[in-house]
Amino acid sequence: MSNDAAGAQNARSADAGNLGYLALGLTLLAYGLLGTGLLSGAGVKDAASLAHLLGGLTLFIAGLWQLRGGEGFTGTAFTSLGAFWAVWSAAGSSSKNAAGLFLLLWALLALTLALASWNSGLLSRLVYGLLTLALLLNAIATLAGNGGLGKVASWVAAVSGLCAWYWAASALTGSSWRRGLLPAK
Repeated sequence: MSNDAAGAQNARSADAGNLGYLALGLTLLAYGLLGTGLLSGAGVKDAASLAHLLGGLTLFIAGLWQLRGGEGFTGTAFTSLGAFWAVWSAAGSSSKNAAGLFLLLWALLALTLALASWNSGLLSRLVYGLLTLALLLNAIATLAGNGGLGKVASWVAAVSGLCAWYWAASALTGSSWRRGLLPAK
């Protein structure tokens, strides 16, 4: 097999799960921390949109890669959540009812992902369970115009993001250090 063919085979068989969980984690952290009000200023909204679009694009690509490799769950999770972030970043100012409904529908998707991954371990339950809770709380806060509940939802999203980031960091450091530097079970 030529070097080009071997490289192409390795690219097709590579797992993009860690990339997807890093993108999900960092995007949820940006979404969550920016929603808490800890950061303010004119550039924050632009930074949030870029983070969400970049995270969405990265997740979508990682999801397609996973689907091509036969990983149905992570492929579905990453492509759908990538689409969510991309649309959320591009939506701009929509009515509270439209935004609330959008968040409720994506909370339903996150609940489906949480249930589908329940037996995959604690980190999986935390990532998708907390994401479901964050989207549900944010939807209710948006529909009710309740900023305090929106901040709670943002903190929950940030914790979900930390769990996703930790999951990927654990897998990456475990493979490069040949032992579990960050325990994942």
